[in-house]
Amino acid sequence: MLKVQEIRELIKLIDQSNIEEFTYESDGTTVSMKKTGSTGEVVKEVVATPVERKSEPATASVESVTKEETVKPVKPETVSEETPTKKFDYEITSPMVGTFYSSPTPEADPYVSLGSNVGNDTVVCIVEAMKLFNEIEAEVSGEIVEVLVENGELVEYGQPLYRVKTK
Repeated sequence: MLKVQEIRELIKLIDQSNIEEFTYESDGTTVSMKKTGSTGEVVKEVVATPVERKSEPATASVESVTKEETVKPVKPETVSEETPTKKFDYEITSPMVGTFYSSPTPEADPYVSLGSNVGNDTVVCIVEAMKLFNEIEAEVSGEIVEVLVENGELVEYGQPLYRVKTK
């Protein structure tokens, strides 16, 4: 199943491109996106279709889940204004509401800081939610160019935590 962050990245990439329709299939999950020309909205449909396989080829059960979400694309003027000053390619965002911690303990050094190099599975911080400490991974390779939150700060779902210049 695709992660929420991966779906968001796909939406951003399709929004910024000239592609009108896009379909992606992986591990029994299909993500289809289609831009509509008249209203300027992007409609995303996620359909998960796991198939239970049995030894008898005649029977197979199929479940499907459909979720629709409407996303307004960024205006081209805004994109062109930000592009020259943009020093990052990727934002690491909070996957949940909670408290941001930059290090595993108050006495320890932060996981990452400005200028740190990160890999796909590098732990960059912890977000505490309901007494559970969730390690957040970078999910990209690159260099941290901006830290957007302070230690102990409350963060929202989808709030950018770090900006990364990818390699």
